[in-house]
Amino acid sequence: MKDIAILGSTGSIGTQALDIIADNPQKFRATVLTANHNWELLVKQAEYFKPQSVVIADENHYLKVKEALSGRGIDVRAGNSEIAEVVKLPDIDIVLTAMVGYSGLIPTINAVKAGKNIALANKETLVVAGEIITRLVKECDVKLLPVDSEHSAIFQCLVGEDRKAMSKILLTASGGPFRTLSKKELEEVTVKDALKHPNWNMGAKVTIDSASMMNKGFEMIEARWLFDCHPDNIKILVHPQSIVHSMVEFYDGSIKAQLGIPDMHIPIQYALSYPDRINTDKYRLDWSRISQLSFEQPDDLKFPLLHLAFEAIKKGGNMPCILNAANEVAVQAFLEERIKFIDMPKLAQYAMTHGSFIKEPSLEDLIETNRETVDLSWKWVEKN
Repeated sequence: MKDIAILGSTGSIGTQALDIIADNPQKFRATVLTANHNWELLVKQAEYFKPQSVVIADENHYLKVKEALSGRGIDVRAGNSEIAEVVKLPDIDIVLTAMVGYSGLIPTINAVKAGKNIALANKETLVVAGEIITRLVKECDVKLLPVDSEHSAIFQCLVGEDRKAMSKILLTASGGPFRTLSKKELEEVTVKDALKHPNWNMGAKVTIDSASMMNKGFEMIEARWLFDCHPDNIKILVHPQSIVHSMVEFYDGSIKAQLGIPDMHIPIQYALSYPDRINTDKYRLDWSRISQLSFEQPDDLKFPLLHLAFEAIKKGGNMPCILNAANEVAVQAFLEERIKFIDMPKLAQYAMTHGSFIKEPSLEDLIETNRETVDLSWKWVEKN
């Protein structure tokens, strides 16, 4: 029995993780559930799974959650600071970090310091502070298990292999909903268009990042830290079918790939059950319905955020943190229809050019960088 803390239990990853826990009650127990604003779903989840603790980040909803769960023996907390504290509870075996964006950083750091294994679905944690996180993981002797389908694929391809024999990571991308559009057509896309991903069912932030290919840039940075691979040895391939989730090329020319249907239940389940696999008839790939598996190069001219991600990780220091903060503002501003889709890379470039660069940032420096960049980015939105 593994006790799981799910940070972001009401989001796409969190709800799918709870599906797996519900299907495998003899293997997993939901010990901690946290949510940002969706207090009603959090209450329903708590009533069903009976966790030890729940945390609602939005303190305005605390009394509603407290009252709804009164008499059930569940510890109810509120605020981001409590999310960062609850991960330290002694009964937790694995912390699934499924919070969106920068907000996942401090809880992840606290969980690692408390000796908890991490099932990482919050890629921004490694984008912002990859060097700090990977060093902490080694110092605290905990496992960092990837949940993103691409990183889970790479991880699975490397099981049993000598990491030194890896020569290249082939990171696949669906291409998103705008893969076939011209640069001119991208000027007119709407929020509704961008939220229609052809293959995956994800939250709004990740779906927009997929449409802009920022998601793939962040996944490249995440892969750099997870697998100690130089960015020059990470190649992005657009694979519209989303069946090959990523590949690893070895020095002898051999290539290993992990395939499966585009469903996040599979990598979440693998991260929670590792090193074992769960026997299930769900999530099967029907080969009779697959007519082709195709691959193509990404178009950096149409999707410049991908190039900016490579630029940021090669610059190093706090530059990936600047890019992440600017992108979070860009996505929110686009969702609020305050900027166009094509404005998002312009905002990111502006922040990277005008932000304060720090070559060897501390955690405190990164926290200040995020605050400064968010402020800088919103001023750009207001002016443009």
